Amino acid sequence: MPANRSTFLRRGIAVVAALPLLTLAACSYGSTAEKDSSAKVAAGSKKIDGLDTVKIGYFGNLTHATALVGNQKGFFQKELGATKAKYSVFNAGPSEIEALNAGSIDIGWIGPSPAINGYTKSKGTDLRIIGGSASGGVKLVVNPKKIKSLADVKGKKIATPQLGNTQDVAFLNWVADQGWKVDAQSGKGDVSVIRTDNKITPDAYKSGSIDGAWVPEPTASKLVAEGAKVLLDESSLWPDKKFVITNIIVSQKFLKAHPKVVEAVLKGSVETNKWINANSDAAKAAANKQLAIDSGKPLPANVIDPAWKSIQFIDDPLASTLNTEAQHAVKAGLLENPKLDSIYDLTLLNKVLKAEGDSTVSDAGLGVK
Repeated sequence: MPANRSTFLRRGIAVVAALPLLTLAACSYGSTAEKDSSAKVAAGSKKIDGLDTVKIGYFGNLTHATALVGNQKGFFQKELGATKAKYSVFNAGPSEIEALNAGSIDIGWIGPSPAINGYTKSKGTDLRIIGGSASGGVKLVVNPKKIKSLADVKGKKIATPQLGNTQDVAFLNWVADQGWKVDAQSGKGDVSVIRTDNKITPDAYKSGSIDGAWVPEPTASKLVAEGAKVLLDESSLWPDKKFVITNIIVSQKFLKAHPKVVEAVLKGSVETNKWINANSDAAKAAANKQLAIDSGKPLPANVIDPAWKSIQFIDDPLASTLNTEAQHAVKAGLLENPKLDSIYDLTLLNKVLKAEGDSTVSDAGLGVK
């Protein structure tokens, strides 16, 4: 993995703060839906540090299943005692970063690009990445009548979720590796990159306005259910087939004030991932039950079953892959010279892992000194 740490917004923090109105509308910027945990506070438990609540954010995506399952099965609440876990569900990274900065949430599950963007935009003052949650779960799915090979992607219309988001950067990097040219900002070139909210990507596919999409689960499997075919699994492009797709972040202010609460949430996350990996079918059902609570309906079996199989739930934040993803954004012309030193603080996670008898994880030289 490249050790050079550079990356951020030559034209933008614009990717986060000055996107076209269409992009902002597509990602429902600033919208959250608070969900109280179904888990009850155990009788006789005590508040940690006297804190009444800890506010936790996540997306309604299967790549955030650690948070979904931890909420649904009460793993976080168990570790928090009488400090109540309060949940907010987000549609996109920018809104979750805004909520973290405003104090509306304390801890969040989020993708690597929004974490990098948020850290860089604040000049390293607002957040830290404190753990990993998931790897994989991203695919290039295409209309098999129009695209039969990777070479056929040239000249076609391919959707990504948002300008500068994790999948957008990955697709632009893959396009460049094919020797094709695309203007990152406009999406025009040898391939047409159509930035489309995941919620409407299946309808865009059905209408024929896109020929395929580079998207996370469960959107990829939703397209397959509509007749698309998986042309490429992004994990095949990475060493050991692992790359970070979901991190755990915390407000630096909250981390400093309430480290015991943060440690409890991390312990809940580690316990959740152990349970997920030991009870795959039950965990899938729990994640789907929470998705139904959060969104109004569960995923059908023909979507959740293949999607679930493509995601690995791990505690390691795979820090070196985050640095590589940042370099991909630099290569695409979306980011410039970010200082990612100290973006990680894995002290509490490694404390939890060591206590559990598990191997500790690396910050790839990007940790708090």
